[in-house]
Amino acid sequence: GKELQEGKELLKSGTIDLSLLDEAVERMCTKLMYTFPNCLSMTIHSLRKKKLEHWDKNKETSREWLALNMMTEAKAGFRAFNEGPKDNREVDFVRLRQLLAEGHEWNDDLIREISPQYKVKD
Repeated sequence: GKELQEGKELLKSGTIDLSLLDEAVERMCTKLMYTFPNCLSMTIHSLRKKKLEHWDKNKETSREWLALNMMTEAKAGFRAFNEGPKDNREVDFVRLRQLLAEGHEWNDDLIREISPQYKVKD
């Protein structure tokens, strides 16, 4: 109701002060700057070792899945978020499932059907 609308207006008028975060990041980066570059690289690689081991064990299936996903779900989702209206940046998940159940193929027509940026405004 009215209180919700007033709250939204208040949020719109506000600002976010990121200066403390900026200062903290700057301090951390400065600390890293005062280290040997090769030692820093080795430390980062050592910290990432488990992640890299996991990637090496799964890279074939992960790469295939990512390629397929970027042509379908991610393509629709990213476009809805980037191009959709500010108050509606998600695809219509229910309609997506209905269309897929009906055998509709993933293509631009399906994306237009489920994406908010293509909906006609009343």
